[in-house]
Amino acid sequence: MSIYLQHFALKREPFSIVPDPGFLYPSIFHRQAVAHLKYGLDREGGFILLTGEVGTGKTTLTRTVIKRIPPHIRVAYILNSKLNVTDVLASICDELSIEVPSGDERSFSKKCIDALNQNLLASHADGKKTLIVIEEAQNLSPEVLETLRLLSNLETSTHKLLHILLVGQPELVDILARRELRQLNQRVVSRFHLSPLDKNDLANYVNHRLHRAGAQRPLFDAACMTALYRLTGGVPRLINLVCHQSLVAAYSLGLPVVSAKLVKQAAAEILGEEKPSPQRYWLLAALLIVLLTAGAFVLWPDRFNQQPTALDVGSIGADMPIEEPIDATVAVNSAPALSEPADAVEPASSQTEPHTETTVATTPSNPFIGLMALWGIPSDDVYSEEELASVAAGHNLRAEKTTLPNLDELEKIDRPGIVWLQENDHIKAYLITSLSAAGAKLQDRSGITRVDRESLAQRWTGRYLYLWEAPLGYSEPLSVASAMAAAAGSADSENQQLVEWLLAQFALLDPNTDVIISGGRYTAAVAQQVQRFQQQQGLVADGILGRETLMRLNQLTGVVTPTLKEAP
Repeated sequence: MSIYLQHFALKREPFSIVPDPGFLYPSIFHRQAVAHLKYGLDREGGFILLTGEVGTGKTTLTRTVIKRIPPHIRVAYILNSKLNVTDVLASICDELSIEVPSGDERSFSKKCIDALNQNLLASHADGKKTLIVIEEAQNLSPEVLETLRLLSNLETSTHKLLHILLVGQPELVDILARRELRQLNQRVVSRFHLSPLDKNDLANYVNHRLHRAGAQRPLFDAACMTALYRLTGGVPRLINLVCHQSLVAAYSLGLPVVSAKLVKQAAAEILGEEKPSPQRYWLLAALLIVLLTAGAFVLWPDRFNQQPTALDVGSIGADMPIEEPIDATVAVNSAPALSEPADAVEPASSQTEPHTETTVATTPSNPFIGLMALWGIPSDDVYSEEELASVAAGHNLRAEKTTLPNLDELEKIDRPGIVWLQENDHIKAYLITSLSAAGAKLQDRSGITRVDRESLAQRWTGRYLYLWEAPLGYSEPLSVASAMAAAAGSADSENQQLVEWLLAQFALLDPNTDVIISGGRYTAAVAQQVQRFQQQQGLVADGILGRETLMRLNQLTGVVTPTLKEAP
């Protein structure tokens, strides 16, 4: 147990450099990287490329993705990239629990490839995918890279059998750009470069790790963040090293909070002293001359009543390049709030003031968590659309993301959700909780705000993410044709459950409605009843039982559902 944990009331080390997925801070760059990795896995085989500078969190991100990977995807995780061709093939087979036969005249590499091919074909027949992950891929020899390219050729007549994720430093991109590796480079289906944290995300990163470690209050004052960013450049590993050393220093001094001065001292120990630039040397020299001259003026004032000589201090100072100092000791009102970061929200620009009224938020600032809270789902660990969909599914809810042409279509959906608005040079996500002719209520980390309808329409990107409750048995839109196709399969029983629910809702809305005996089948008579309901509600009257029809039925039959439109 680290010596400072008890002093700061922590349960574990918050700034360990071990790539623990539980501490991953999903910045905008990490979320984009996950999206690219997911896209690559959804494609039919090929290479996926993840690059980033040393310490930016590539390994942590990779292990997080592997930890959350669906069970139908097998993973071979290769840590040691300084292996020859034979050792790489043996490692892949070992990771996938493939036995390599012995006792024939084939070379070991040939036996590995044949055994791998047979195993991949069997796994593909079982509906499984296989992913090979290689860390520090910039160290792979051209021979190994060519072997991996040949492995990517393993396929059936319609499907590739392997996905290969190469994780490495930026020079990996240059290596793959070589002419002799152009065939491999052309097979990269998705690539992403992981950047360091930006300045606005650094405080969230620090507080996120402290929260994970059990901290109940801020342990770094606000001035620390400016110093941390300047000293580390936003590289997570360097941030961890400096923060760890800063906490140790604060513990040794018996201090409850780390100051910017301690951060600078810790950085000097970890990263080495900053070397003054030549400009700073000239600045110091100029200041020294000014001080000496001022002292001479005090001691011998009569001497300065004479005409100035060729050496004029004022002219030296005017020609001197001056470097603006960074003031890390500016007083602050309070330390940054210790809370889970709203990671779906890009940092707000301080120059943008889109709202007319702001109040303190009464629900979580993370829009994903806030959206689930409106549905009565408690959660404090959702930072992506994929996680939202997964948690929502556990409560029989669907996460739906769509692009709409205008706010009128948003009103038709009538469900609170997440909108993405243009904020100067970036896009920012807000939770929208109500919408009326006058305007809307939006929520972000700064609180609950009101924005007029015209401003909202101008800045809205059209993207919208919301939750809705699907009845049991619903998996996709149901039509007469699809019901007939499902009649002979396992989906027919689910359709029967859905149709029985549907007819019960119609009877609840209108006790005088015609009773249809369909045997639980979505017949033409049931479709006609759906079509009549759609016409009455102003929906597309196509007779297909889909999302909009089901949402309107829920709303009219008293299902407890959060709505977007404000009561008149």
